[in-house]
Amino acid sequence: MSTIAVVGAGKIGEALLSGLLHGGRPAEELLFTERHPERAAELTRRYGVAAVDVAEAAKRADVLVVAVKPQDIDPVLDELAPLVGPDSLLVSLCAGLPTALYERRFVEGTPVVRVMPNTPMVVGAAMSAVSPGRYATREHVRTVSELLSCVGAVVEVPESQQDAVTALSGSGPAYFFYLVEAMIDAGILLGLPRAVAEQLIIQSAVGAAKMLAESDEHPVILREAVTSPAGTTINAIRELEKHGVRAALLAAIEAARDRSVELGKVHEEPERH
Repeated sequence: MSTIAVVGAGKIGEALLSGLLHGGRPAEELLFTERHPERAAELTRRYGVAAVDVAEAAKRADVLVVAVKPQDIDPVLDELAPLVGPDSLLVSLCAGLPTALYERRFVEGTPVVRVMPNTPMVVGAAMSAVSPGRYATREHVRTVSELLSCVGAVVEVPESQQDAVTALSGSGPAYFFYLVEAMIDAGILLGLPRAVAEQLIIQSAVGAAKMLAESDEHPVILREAVTSPAGTTINAIRELEKHGVRAALLAAIEAARDRSVELGKVHEEPERH
């Protein structure tokens, strides 16, 4: 079996470690890197997985999962570049960073798979989109998809669609949290205790998500089933349309896509003249 090293054990990195362990991967086949010694020690106590430095991770692992913030990628690549080659598989969980960035920095032929996960990974319910780089084979994609299936659902997309994925599902949980927050506030405004409003809205969100996942019906049909003529729901929908909520969501997701594009451009290779 291959050894997997998670480079950067923040929330997503830790969630992946936890998911792999729950999926049956032995702790002996996992490694992680972490800049802060106290957190490294805590994660080792919690999961029984060894903390190593970046050089040791590159030396021992067959699969390197880079899960650092995009702005922290350059020093990590500086450490990895002399140590990673075609015999390794590099998996990038860094928003906005293209596979070409890694391919420029590593030995030619190094396989890279780009992944956009999201934070529900911490409860085993992530949505992850994978895209192979220039040197990644179908076997590499299958390997990454199998790893990620331990922490949620996986879909493969062309890398040209990754900025859209980042905006839609990568940032998507924040949109739902924002909506739930507003609806809880509305419940308080209408006189409900906060705890009651939270229970009503959170369970409604869970139930609605379950219906969406398990029903073959389009969301429009499911919404219309709740919307009686001259009833309460249609009055609420009218106000949402009047205030441009749909248009605001479209604009917000476009803005997130544009920011993802910007993050990638920071690391584009400068043109030669």
